[in-house]
Amino acid sequence: MSSILKRNNVNVIGDGEQVMLFAHGFGCDQRSWQFIVDAFTADHKVVLFDYVGSGGSDLSAYTPARYGQLDGYAQDLLDVCEALDLKQVIFVGHSVSAMIGLLAAIRKPEYFKKMVFIGPSPLYINDAHYTGGFERKDLESLFEFMDSNYLGWSNALAPAIMGNADRPELGEFLTNSFCATDPDVAREFARVTFFSDNRADLGKLQVESLTLQCSDDVIAPLAVGDFVQAHVPGNQLVLLEATGHCPHISEPEKTIRAIMDFI
Repeated sequence: MSSILKRNNVNVIGDGEQVMLFAHGFGCDQRSWQFIVDAFTADHKVVLFDYVGSGGSDLSAYTPARYGQLDGYAQDLLDVCEALDLKQVIFVGHSVSAMIGLLAAIRKPEYFKKMVFIGPSPLYINDAHYTGGFERKDLESLFEFMDSNYLGWSNALAPAIMGNADRPELGEFLTNSFCATDPDVAREFARVTFFSDNRADLGKLQVESLTLQCSDDVIAPLAVGDFVQAHVPGNQLVLLEATGHCPHISEPEKTIRAIMDFI
């Protein structure tokens, strides 16, 4: 148990009985939740962690064989739940963690009570009858840039993902987070994130869920939120008065309110 808690740098805070598990997105770690987490600790037990390769996790535990697909990250989630003996958890996942959480909940639905997806996307690439937001060739160019100059890539991409250009300190926060991630792991995680297709998994979720969608999100456009809502049984879709891909950082109060209303 302690090895898993160390591997994923697990931290448990808060005074409540009901457990909330927060899962960060690509290029981030558990510190990305710092703007909203205090709103939940009075009434909930909050579990924070880092995926292997991110934040304060044990980098030596990273293997391409395990983390070459999202299922490996979903197993991290399930491992944390097992190590802490968690059941009926309220899960909050940002970006790629929405699909990671979905995969985990399909495998072990008894671990999860409700699920909150912030800016989810089952597929980032445009398809014949699907708008994901990216052309494959554009992603290939993005990865070429990433391979040749990871810091330059981080400095260019993080502010675009954050949006809210009138508040450059937000883009800077995300850039610093990207730069703190191991570049080799980040490159592999990015490929797994952007090339995974989880559209066929959406209909398998049996747990009540909420999708929080922003406008002007370069990573998960409005059409993607509609697609998730249409294909996940019983999913609720809430369009936040927020722009960019990280409302838990850019609009924490609105994000808190939407999660509170749901749970």
